Amino acid sequence: MRRIAVAASAALVLAMSTIPAAADPTAGQQNERRESQIPVCSHRLGTVAVVEPDHDWWSEYHLGSPEALIKVLVMRSGCFGLVDRGKGMAAIERERAIASEGELRQGSNIGKGQMKAADYVLVPDIISKNNNASGSNIGGLLGGLVGGVAGGVIAGININDKTADVVLTITDVRSSEQVAMEEGHAKKTDVSFGGGIGGGGWSGFGAMGAGSYANTEIGQVITQAYIDAYARLVNDLGGLPGAQGVAPSDAAASQAVAMTRPGRMYERPSEKSHVVRRLDSGMMLYPTGNKDGVWWEVKDELGNSGWVSSLSFHLAK
Repeated sequence: MRRIAVAASAALVLAMSTIPAAADPTAGQQNERRESQIPVCSHRLGTVAVVEPDHDWWSEYHLGSPEALIKVLVMRSGCFGLVDRGKGMAAIERERAIASEGELRQGSNIGKGQMKAADYVLVPDIISKNNNASGSNIGGLLGGLVGGVAGGVIAGININDKTADVVLTITDVRSSEQVAMEEGHAKKTDVSFGGGIGGGGWSGFGAMGAGSYANTEIGQVITQAYIDAYARLVNDLGGLPGAQGVAPSDAAASQAVAMTRPGRMYERPSEKSHVVRRLDSGMMLYPTGNKDGVWWEVKDELGNSGWVSSLSFHLAK
């Protein structure tokens, strides 16, 4: 009898040990509430301008432009320096216009050559589904027409289920190369409404113009989806610790120059060296990055290489 009792006890312990952890309601809730943290980069990836998408999908959900939301993510992550090319830029232009009319006091120091360039342009986007009685689904239709990777990101928002699929696209300003595009997904169970998103919670979202995303359930779901996409994006660019990303924008080719007057391209940085070719006013040249005093090594559009005095050209616009 003792052997039977021991065997029964062992069987009971074994059965209890094989019960899935998800059967515990507390563990299940923890698994469902996988609130995303705004990623923090190990170093700056450059400067970025956040641009509003062409089509307004957010007004339908009583939300503000996602431009403000993405700016919050950029500021908190430390992954990029942020330059304003939106409403702030319009205000700057008005201030510069006042300065050019001589209305500002002496020493205001507002003028040309001080504005920082954007290395990247970041566009947040989403396409909403049309859940009407006829069953028409614009997002699904476009997804079928586009196909491939681009078609896969056309998923949108489902108000009833509180799910969101978004896409972030980042483009190198100098090369115009689209260096990364990432999808993000979130659902209601990813968000504890009003509970915050970690790393400072929802505080500051209102001050940055993204309060509607913090104050509504669907807004919080969309925010989580953008955080998901943003984390993937900065990882692609090598911003997160241990990530192997693309080369930074400042490694792009040097800006082209244009001759301001007729001149010559020399074999070496000296007017006494052999002349490679004559150069006409307005001709475009491409610096290699090598310099010797006022002399720059350049290439022309035919592949000729030589040295030209920087006194005879300017940066092409």
